[in-house]
Amino acid sequence: MTDELRAAAEAWLSEDPDPDTRAELQQLLDAGDTAELADRFAGTLEFGTAGLRGAVGAGPNRMNRVVVIRAAAGLAAYLKANGLTDGPVLIGYDARHKSDVFAQDTAAVVRGAGLDAVLLDRPTPTPVIAFGIRHLRAVAGVVVTASHNPPQDNGYKVYLGDGSQIVPPADAEIAAAIAAVGPLESVPRGDDWQTTGDELLNAYLDRIADLVPADAPRELNVAYTPLHGVGRTLVEDAVARAGFAVPAVVASQADPDPDFPTVSFPNPEEPGAIDAALELAREIGADIAVANDPDADRCAVAVPDPSVGGAGAGGATGEGWRMLRGDELGALLGEFLLSTRPDGVAACSIVSSSLLGKIAKAYDVRYVETLTGFKWIGRVPELVFGYEEALGYCVDPAAVKDKDGVSTLVRVLEMAARAKAEGRTLLDLLDDLASKYGLHATDQLSVRVEDLSLIQTAMTNLRTTPPTTLGTHSVVQIDDLAEGSEALPPTDGLRYTLSEGARVVVRPSGTEPKLKCYLEVVIPVQNEDVAAARVAAANDLEGIKQALSTALGL
Repeated sequence: MTDELRAAAEAWLSEDPDPDTRAELQQLLDAGDTAELADRFAGTLEFGTAGLRGAVGAGPNRMNRVVVIRAAAGLAAYLKANGLTDGPVLIGYDARHKSDVFAQDTAAVVRGAGLDAVLLDRPTPTPVIAFGIRHLRAVAGVVVTASHNPPQDNGYKVYLGDGSQIVPPADAEIAAAIAAVGPLESVPRGDDWQTTGDELLNAYLDRIADLVPADAPRELNVAYTPLHGVGRTLVEDAVARAGFAVPAVVASQADPDPDFPTVSFPNPEEPGAIDAALELAREIGADIAVANDPDADRCAVAVPDPSVGGAGAGGATGEGWRMLRGDELGALLGEFLLSTRPDGVAACSIVSSSLLGKIAKAYDVRYVETLTGFKWIGRVPELVFGYEEALGYCVDPAAVKDKDGVSTLVRVLEMAARAKAEGRTLLDLLDDLASKYGLHATDQLSVRVEDLSLIQTAMTNLRTTPPTTLGTHSVVQIDDLAEGSEALPPTDGLRYTLSEGARVVVRPSGTEPKLKCYLEVVIPVQNEDVAAARVAAANDLEGIKQALSTALGL
């Protein structure tokens, strides 16, 4: 171990206020674990448009109280430098390891900087804070959460007073303010912050209850899982206030647990994550199964599908049940909400299906595409509905300018109950969309890597030796998203427009060590034979996926 590395670790020990991470770091020093120490002190956890996210532990390259206190001090300095001081900073947190401590540290630093701080009095879903920022006229909001990341992670998400997540240049300016923070002992802290709980939660729940018309059908049998997260209580209240029967809840996943013991990865998109919910749904003969991710800003939906056996294809996750793809639910919600011809704009990310644009056109609703992430979707002017394929939906942007798994869940129940009252299901509604607009089928190819340089190598290879065909499709146009355009800021990604309406987008993940590829094909429905179109689409997507995998070289 170099003297420089040991000195850095000992300096960190001297100012770390957390006995847990101090003991952890001392143990690494005593063991002479050079590799682990070098990783923890190789750099500083980078503050960007996703805020902070990383494993909890000692050192500047981890999530811990030192990093959080410095982040809070930098945020407070940014707010003061920009005159954003005429309202409180609203602070919420989930139930992950250290979330409550990090939230209290943030409140203390905000008060020490002379700003007002309002701290939620319990672990709370992320969309409550997005709602509360505008409800309380806050100048900013912080949520301590790592959303659906693995158990060892935590994070720090920042919103400004418009209720939207930060985007450039605010992220870089806050990062610069964080870098300018001096020794931890120089950061003043107070202990006189305010707390909120029932009042804010009731305002949020009342807003959701008003989304469902009084005369809407409400007969529905529902299975639900919060995946060990913080969604259960709020979802039960929201569903009840909206007039639906409270769903049956997966007992083993009902209560918050930062270790997520029953799932290998607490993300409803991951294989097996909602298996327990599907088992419960089969036991009770449910009409629908719904799930939230741990901070309840995403919503997943599964429906009975007799054609599914075992762990089949096309989003299937259990015998007799199929989880809807994010794009499928986005299209269903789009048709449901835009058919009223609202005056505003529908939006989805560039990696989501092109179907929403066709739905919007059918109802004379304006439509835009944004970069990936709700930090972009949520700030679209006059937004009336927005979604991204990663199970994120904004169904009430006048209240929450972010993805909201709770209000979305209630809207899904309304949609499913209306269909049931007509003797139909969500699968029937999907067939309607296919017959009306053509079958838009999507899929993903995700490659997780240990060495991040492999992702950049793959992107470089695609740029220097671009494919001319993918599957049976010719490549009609290639857009290098890093160059930006009038419609989109620059981002690392490539978009391939293929023949016959197909499309592929390739980009590095912003939150995980993955290269993500988004595939779409459009198949005309002949003679109302949607089943045949689905078979053709599955084959088409598989051909594109295999060709793309070869082109990536990973």
